Amino acid sequence: MWDEIDPVEAEARGIFAPVHALSDSAPGAIVIAPGDIRGARLIPEKRGGACCGLDGADGPNMACEACDLPVATRVDDCSLWQAARLSSDAVRRVLVDGVHAAPFSWAELAERGESTPPFEPIATWGGRFGSSHYWSWSPRWEAAAGQALAHLLVASKGQPVEVPNGLTADVFQRALDTLLPAGPPTRRALLAGPGKPSPDAGVDILLVPVHPQTGQTWAPAGPAASAYPVPLPLGVWLWLVSPQPYLPVPASGGIPQDVLRDDPLPPRPNYLFRVDRGTFQHTLVRLPAVHTPWMRTILENLTKDRSADIF
Repeated sequence: MWDEIDPVEAEARGIFAPVHALSDSAPGAIVIAPGDIRGARLIPEKRGGACCGLDGADGPNMACEACDLPVATRVDDCSLWQAARLSSDAVRRVLVDGVHAAPFSWAELAERGESTPPFEPIATWGGRFGSSHYWSWSPRWEAAAGQALAHLLVASKGQPVEVPNGLTADVFQRALDTLLPAGPPTRRALLAGPGKPSPDAGVDILLVPVHPQTGQTWAPAGPAASAYPVPLPLGVWLWLVSPQPYLPVPASGGIPQDVLRDDPLPPRPNYLFRVDRGTFQHTLVRLPAVHTPWMRTILENLTKDRSADIF
């Protein structure tokens, strides 16, 4: 718990503002899907305080079948993302025979990378109205925006920020206008990355991709090298720079100009985009700039006011 640790020790762990609780385990765990783990068994007495499965509250709950040492923590309780966290102090990564060790270049990622759609269908079952589905903003986009928004606030230096129009504005502009002071935008953010033209020297902030294999953030060269890089997952970044067309049915050729289209509208949620609060807070408390008074005020208001419609 936060009141059980000295703030200096918390900063040594990379946490610069109060949190409800922080992990005491070794950092750097590799997270995989539970179905992908091999050669390990569950430890029944390490069930934790779970409701319908495992919550990992008692620490590593999977042991190596060969040496019987705890090696992983499986989480699969209701309302939690299913995951198996391989302990960094017990498991090391090795290359599989035939796998190329070198990561993809940025040019290869820009050409071959798979973009992440911003919308997902959500299926419902039971209830008075039976089974149905509706379109929702992707949770991956909400989480990505939570991380990026924390960096955008740091890059803003407390001044208004303007992002590009379109989907980028739908995701970020409303939150920026709510959290930053009103007035004409004094700092400008642009999308930049592999395959994009080099940004001008006057750009203050760049929304750039993160390499999915190395975790490194793309860095520009030239006049824009001093701009603040705001990290985005590669799939989200690819969709922002090259939105995919929505084609409800296979089509070829064009429709005559005097013919009215009767295709269904593109899928879109019936509510405005909201940033994931947990990811935003998790990122913000790990940025040293949170020490500044105006950012500390944002963090304090975040924990007090849960009705803000940007989250």
